[in-house]
Amino acid sequence: MKNLIVALFSAIFLFSCSEKQEPQTAKKETSAGSIFMLDSKWQNQDGKELQLKDLKGKNLVVVMIFTSCTTACPILVADMQKIESKIDKNKLKETTMVLVSIDPENDTPEVLKAYAKQRNMDGEPWLFLRSDKESVRELANVLAVKYKKISPIVFSHSNIISVFNKNGEMVSQVEGTVKSEEVAQTVNGLN
Repeated sequence: MKNLIVALFSAIFLFSCSEKQEPQTAKKETSAGSIFMLDSKWQNQDGKELQLKDLKGKNLVVVMIFTSCTTACPILVADMQKIESKIDKNKLKETTMVLVSIDPENDTPEVLKAYAKQRNMDGEPWLFLRSDKESVRELANVLAVKYKKISPIVFSHSNIISVFNKNGEMVSQVEGTVKSEEVAQTVNGLN
């Protein structure tokens, strides 16, 4: 009898919770699978602090790099530039191209800013981010990016570019040699 009462109250509780969630869904709240659920704090290339949820409302193309890299990162950066050049100009206004440092000790805002300027990636739609080691690791896990420090200035890391919609939900991920046209088509197809 006790189990029946507990089950009845559980059913009523679940039913009442689901009714309360309907208005939230109508408001398009951030989903549990959204990158915007991460509450870590970041700094951009201008030293401004922000959270990932501050990027809500824009599509995101995200890659993890480090500025002293001389092997894979220059290729990833070039891929990001190719993708940016192939995104429809109207869609590009709704998109942020995000480069996240896996080397926050060395990639200070000043270093990120100089790196962006040197590669003609300063200003819209480019955003360079850094954070503490734990936040970087957390984001890397979300993106399925694996990296390991192998010397004071060298990392071994995955080469992955991820695309997120305006609600921070991953819609595409490309690893290895990036076909910039395909990634741009994905971004162009987002609402």
